[in-house]
Order: sequence, then C-alpha cells, then structure tokens
Amino acid sequence: MRAVVAVLLFVAAAHAALWGLFQEKQSAPDFRGILPSVSYTPFEPGHTVGDVAADSDKIRADLKKLSTLTRAVRLYSSTEGNELVPPIAAEFGLKVTIGAWINKDANRNDREIESAINLARHNSNVIGLVVGNETIYRGEQIPLENLRPSAKRELDPGEADGILREESDRVLDAKAQPEDKRAAALDWANAENNVHRLIRLVQRVKKSVNVPVTTGEIWNIWRDHPQLASSVDFIAAHVLPYWENFTDKQAVDQAVAMYQLLRDQFPGKRIMIAEFGWPSAGYNLRNANPGPFEQAVTLRNFVSRAEAVGMEYNIVEAMDRPWKFFEGGVGPYWGILNADGEPKFSWTGPVVNLNYWKLATIAVLVGILLSLPILRLDRPTVMQAMVLSAAANGVGAWVATVFSYWTGHYFVFGSAFALTLGLILLVPLVLIAMARIGEIAAIAFGRNPRRLIVKEATLAPATIGENVTFPKVSIHVPAYFEPPEMLKQTLDAVARLDYPNFECVVIINNTPDPEFWQPIQDHCRLLGERFKFINAEEVKGFKAGALRIAMDRTAADAEIIGIIDADYVVTPDWLKDLVPVFADPRVGLVQAPQDHRDGDRSLMHYIMNGEYAGFFDIGMVQRNEANAIIVHGTMCLIRRSAMDMAGGWAGDTICEDTDLGLAIIEHGWLTHYTNTRYGHGLLPDTYEAFKKQRHRWAYGGFQIVKKHWRRFLPGASRLSPDQRREFALGWLNWLGAESLGVLVAILNLIWVPIVAFADIAIPDKILTLPIIAAFVVSLVHFLVAYRLRVPVKAGQMLGAMIAAMSVQWTVSRAVANGLITEHLPFARTSKGGLSRMSIEFQAFWEAVIGVLLLLGATVLVVVNSSKQIHEIYVFAAVLVLESLPFLSAVAIAILETSRVNSFSFWRSSAVRTAELIGLRPVAMPTVASAPQPVASEIHREAN
Repeated sequence: MRAVVAVLLFVAAAHAALWGLFQEKQSAPDFRGILPSVSYTPFEPGHTVGDVAADSDKIRADLKKLSTLTRAVRLYSSTEGNELVPPIAAEFGLKVTIGAWINKDANRNDREIESAINLARHNSNVIGLVVGNETIYRGEQIPLENLRPSAKRELDPGEADGILREESDRVLDAKAQPEDKRAAALDWANAENNVHRLIRLVQRVKKSVNVPVTTGEIWNIWRDHPQLASSVDFIAAHVLPYWENFTDKQAVDQAVAMYQLLRDQFPGKRIMIAEFGWPSAGYNLRNANPGPFEQAVTLRNFVSRAEAVGMEYNIVEAMDRPWKFFEGGVGPYWGILNADGEPKFSWTGPVVNLNYWKLATIAVLVGILLSLPILRLDRPTVMQAMVLSAAANGVGAWVATVFSYWTGHYFVFGSAFALTLGLILLVPLVLIAMARIGEIAAIAFGRNPRRLIVKEATLAPATIGENVTFPKVSIHVPAYFEPPEMLKQTLDAVARLDYPNFECVVIINNTPDPEFWQPIQDHCRLLGERFKFINAEEVKGFKAGALRIAMDRTAADAEIIGIIDADYVVTPDWLKDLVPVFADPRVGLVQAPQDHRDGDRSLMHYIMNGEYAGFFDIGMVQRNEANAIIVHGTMCLIRRSAMDMAGGWAGDTICEDTDLGLAIIEHGWLTHYTNTRYGHGLLPDTYEAFKKQRHRWAYGGFQIVKKHWRRFLPGASRLSPDQRREFALGWLNWLGAESLGVLVAILNLIWVPIVAFADIAIPDKILTLPIIAAFVVSLVHFLVAYRLRVPVKAGQMLGAMIAAMSVQWTVSRAVANGLITEHLPFARTSKGGLSRMSIEFQAFWEAVIGVLLLLGATVLVVVNSSKQIHEIYVFAAVLVLESLPFLSAVAIAILETSRVNSFSFWRSSAVRTAELIGLRPVAMPTVASAPQPVASEIHREAN
C-alpha cells in the first residue's frame, strides 16, 4: 500500500511539474503610457433608456475604469443610451469621438444625425464626429431622404433625379464592361454610388458642427474611393488583420503597412487607424488564431510601433460585449477588459495567463481525488496504479480546461444549453473511458487472476454433506422449437458425462408440432431413466416458466442444478471438474463460458465467434475477481439452496438467468468462473438472429437495472462496494456506452446544419476531443485486452471489433424500448440452420444514419473551406468516427449476402493467386489419354 501511495503522490507531483513546465510566457514591448482612444459601446443595439439614473451609473462605472487606461473613447451611435456618454466622460476628463450609426432606416438615420450634432454642439469634450461605421463595406444604401442639405430643408426633386441619373449611369457603365470584369465593376459602381450619398451626408453634418467630421471605413474603401477622403476632415481607417486572414505575428506589420499606404496615397491628410484590435477568444479564421496571448502580444506590439511612428489610433475595443455574438465566434472578445471591467492582460512584463496556477491547482486536486479509489483496489501493482493515476490526472486536466472555458467565455441561452448538455453527456463517457483504462491496466500490468478456476488447479473433493461423495446434479435443458437432431447431440453429450450422480430434465415448452418434440421423447427413452422428458403447453414466463416446471420434476435429492441451452454439446469432464468447487458451502454458483463449434460456417460466423470470446475471456475474468460475474444461462451450475433463497426463476424479465444470478449474489453467496471451455453451442444462423439475440440481452439487462437498482442502495442487500461498482460500471459500459454513442451521434447530426449554415454554436474542442479520446481508449482497450487474453488471430480480432461495433444501434434500441415498455415477447435465437436469411436488408437504419453522418462531415468540410475553422474540422472528424459503428453493421449485412462470406471463396482465391504469381504449378491437360482405371480405383475415387 505504501508503494501505491507513493505512486499516487509521484504522479500528482509530475502532473503539477508538467503544468509548471508548460506554463506559457511570451515577451512583448512594455507600455506604461495612456492609450489615445478605445472604442466603447455601453449598451446593446436597440437599448431603450428607461431609467436614466441606472444607465448613467453603469456608464459612469465603466468610464471610471477606462479613465486610467485611455484619454478618449469612440462611440458608434448617438442614440439608445450613447447620448449619455459625453457629459459623464467629462467628469473623468475623457475626450469623446461621437458616432452616428447609418443604415437603410431613414428615420433612424435622421435621429442619429440630429443627436450627434446636438452632442457635438453642447459637449466641449467632443473631439470628432464619425458619420457611419463601415456603411460602404456593409453595402447598406443610404436613403435619399437623408441627403437633404439640412434638417429644415428637403431634397429638391430635381436634385434627387440628378443623383439617381448619375447612379444609373455608373451601373450602366459597369454592365458594359467585358464579362470577366463585369461583376467586379458592378460591385464598384454600387459602392461608388453609396460613397457619393455618404459624402453628401458628411457635408451636411460638417456644416452643423465645429469638430472634425469623418466616416469609419476599412482601409481598402479609402484606397478604392479617393473622393471619400477628399470630403472628410480626416481619414478614419479600420485595419483588423484577423478578418483579413493574417496571423497575429503579421498583424502589426499589416496595420503599419496599410497606414503607410494611405499616407502615400493621401499626402498631407490626417490619417487615423480608427480600429485596430485582436480577439482573445473564439474561432480561428484560416490562419488567424484568436487567443489571450495573441491579443496581448499583438496589442502591445502595435501600440509600441504606433507610438514610434507617431500614428493616431483607436483600439477596438474597451470591454468585451457578450451580446456581440452576431459578429461570429470572436464577436464578444475584442475588449482589453472583460465584461466585468477586469484587465485581461498586463501591459508590462511577460505575457502570462493570470489564472494559470488556479487552473493547475484544480487539475491536480481533481486528479488526486479521482486517484483515491485506487487505494481500494486489491493488491494493485506499481505500473497498474501509475496508469490509473495518470488517467485520473488526465481527467483532472480536462476538468480544469472545462472550468477555464466556462469562466472565460460568454454564453447566450442556446450556446449555454448546448455546452451544458454536451458536458452532461460527456460525464458518463469519461467514466466509461476510465473504466476501460482500469481494465487495460489490470490486464496489462495487474496481477494474474486469483479466483479464476483453471483446469490444472487442484480442486476440493467433490463432497457436500456427510457421507455423500458425489452430490447429485440435475441438468435442465429447456427447448423451444429446436431442431431435433441438434438437441439429440446435446443429450448424447450429457449422457457421456464422466460423473456418476446426475439426471437430465428436458423441458420442451410451447412447441405443439410433434416433429419437434416426438423425436426427443423417443431419444430420452433410448438414453435411459436418467433422462426425464417434459412437453409443456401454454407455458407462461418465457424460458423461466419452463425452468420452473423443470424444477418441479427435479429429483428431491438433487443439490446442484445445471443449465445448458439446447444447442450445447458439453465435454465429459464438465461436472467432474466443476462440482468440487461446491465443497465450499459459501459457493452458490459456478459459471463456465459459452463457446461455439460452428465458427467455420462462414466468415461472418468466424468474426461473430471472436466477438463472443471477448466477453468470456476479458470481462467475465475481471468481474470474477470481485465476485460479480454475470450469469448467462448455459454452462451454469447453481446450488439448489441458493436458488431457493433467491426466489428461483423469475418470469418478469427476458434474461431470467442474469436476473437469478444477481439475486443469488445479492444474498451474499460466492460465485466462481472458469474460462475453460466445457461446452460448445451453435452461433446464430444469420446476422438478423445475431442482432435479435443482442437486443434481447440488452432489453433484459435494462429490465434487470429497473428491477434491482434499489438493492444497490446502502444496506439494501449484501452486495459489497466492489460488486456494486462492477455491476454499475458494467451496465454503464455496455448499455450506457452504446446508447450514449447513438444519442450523441444523432444530436451531432441535428447540430450540423446549425454549424454549417447558421455559423453559430460550433462545438468546442472541450466537447469534441474527449469523444475522439474515448474512441481511442476503446480501440486500445479492445486491442490490448484481446491480444493478452483472447486466443484469436489478428484477422478474427479485427472482425470481432467490427461485429462488436455493429450492434450499437441494436443495443440503443433495446434501451429505448426498455425506457418506454415493461415487457417484450421472448425472441428465440435461430440456430441449427433452420432459419433463412430475410429478404430485408438487415442494417437499413444503420445505413441511413451512417450515410447521414458521412454527408454531415462532408458538408462541414465543404462549407468550412473558406474559413478553415479548426473546431469544424474536428467536429467533422467526430462525425466520421461516430459513423463507424453504423457502417460496421452495414458491412456485416453486406458480407452475409456476398460471395466473400464463404471460406471456399477465399481458398479458391488463394489458389488462383498462387497460380498467377507462380507459387503453385498450374495443372495443364496432357495429350496422351489416361489409362482406364481398374475397378478398385473406381471404388476409391467414388469414396
């Protein structure tokens, strides 16, 4: 135990050291001055000033913080609460550049202009007026009504006609351009028309105020429309390299270059970079990556360069505005202060994450907390503890990342709901991944199983009670419309058992056709008095009902009940080897694994057999160590008194075997498991039968969860904590993982059009990367566990993995059925070759969902080609991974009906290939006729 504690402390220390090692620090020029100007938007568009005092207090609180950072603020509107800013700014000695928002709404434009003029006239701290913000870039044509010379004088009709004629002439000239230049010419003509309208508007405002008047536009608008520059008092150019696909390393050079370009084009003109900034969060735009470090370093570099060249500039913006989600993922994150008015970075010293060590502490503490259950493990090895603790600390790092994302981002209702739902769904996914990592660690690095019964082990004498050498075993064989020849093989194998004291009760139920039961009755008579035959009609309670009838006909002195399915051929040493385990009076049940003797029927059956083997050689072996095995209804020996204590066979679930086994464990009995094969049955005939069987198991499993969950509460049963854990994780790992996989896939599919076409609520990496990580863990778990525990070849292992994935949809449907129904009819698994393949395609819905997931991924990649947002590509990759289980079902359904499913096809293909490459001589016909064979040779060939 001391070694394990030391390992946990070592991993925690290593985790903390990694946080220290990878702490990011970047250098940038120090800035100890005051910014000349920052953009400030106090309220969301459409705000109505209802309470002047409250709105004024909010603005006053904001400007008090900004007064220590800047000399001036730039506004974008003069209404909707912005009109309160200039007089309050004067209280803190702040200058104001006011703005008039211009769009297609003529009435609002008039209100904006009149308010802006009024503010400029009555506030001495107003140093400029910006008419319109990116009006030309946005393509919003200014209404003619706003072009009147003044508020008191309307536009002359003749003048309005002249404006329209000029604009029409520009458009006609553009349409006359060559076809390859026409589109660009039309864009320019429309922009030029709006430029001329904007010029008239600027001139109107200039006549009314005594402060410099301009308009705010992207730098290339000024370059392409030089007459606009001539009409304003100074050029207010916007340079936002993020939107132009420049990296944060190129941003400052781009801004300085555009500033110099405008200076060269307009010598002697006052030029101001009226917007420069970089977002601290959001999604990348091709090469432009937002982030807190990128923002801090870019702004500090820009300010240093701007001060050095004497550039006038305005930083966008003062504070994060969460409501700016309409500007894309980065919209809310342009502020140098967060939404609460707290600095997002320091203007001096190295650039660091101010919350870094808080996150490191959370990560390490969560890692330690999740590592504590390791102390409860039975004799864990050092490597086992190290792997588990490393996984726990990895989850801790993810939790810290989630915390950082949650506290560092702003959410509208939709995005908050999506993130919350995603995190809720990820919790069981993380638990499942942790459970699988635990199994990897136990199998690869843990100690060998101690409770597993192995054939070579020395067993206790086969005695139970005084003077009884061989306890009597009553073997029950239930059958329902089973092929008689198959069932005869089962009974013949029972007759060959190397055990002196047993009986066999054959119970055929609800099978009125004599062709199925009459041969078995005759065969039982032939085998002797040990074999009891029962033909029961109208039996209720599924298989459990038949087994209850068998119990009524069981010999009174039978102490052990054995159950085998009608298709199982047992080995002679089954009872001889396993009955001695019951010498321990605490043992209530001994389970041997299922196996199959017809895995060579086809390639599909071959991979099915490999898939079944995984459960019996991996999961059951591990559960056995915690005395928490799952009883699976065949090759099972049960102490009669344990069965009676547990209430016998219950008919309220369709997995009566697992139900009874759990009830026996709940009463405190010991169970044992052996992975030695003592019997071989038959595989489902078809893929349809395989899926129906898995549906029955999953539905029955969910019934058992609903029936037994109260007994998992403290004090409700004799289950140990380890047993509770094994059963809970087992159900979660099977029923939960498959259902969760389908649910997440469908939700992601629904989310695709929102991401692709609405361009909002893109799933972040904290949601998508764990899904990929969980898939990788599942893949590694499968490969490691199979290679170390299951004696199959690599090809069969790969096929088993495909078969295991292929039933995800089937299991999830069973869970859904379990949620809305209490009982479904018992569905017999078709075996023995009586059933035929259905003409229906057995993976229709899997094909639909799988194809939709691939189409969704394709759509995301195509629509993302212009922006190349990393999160969208990761989301597309997740969709592809989520399609694999559905496509696996499609692959097996296709395989079942194809030629390649036959082993003869592969054998003949191998022969033909060998002949083609010369490894096998080709048999050539000879010219000479062969001699006539003698009679003995004819007989031998016929044989």
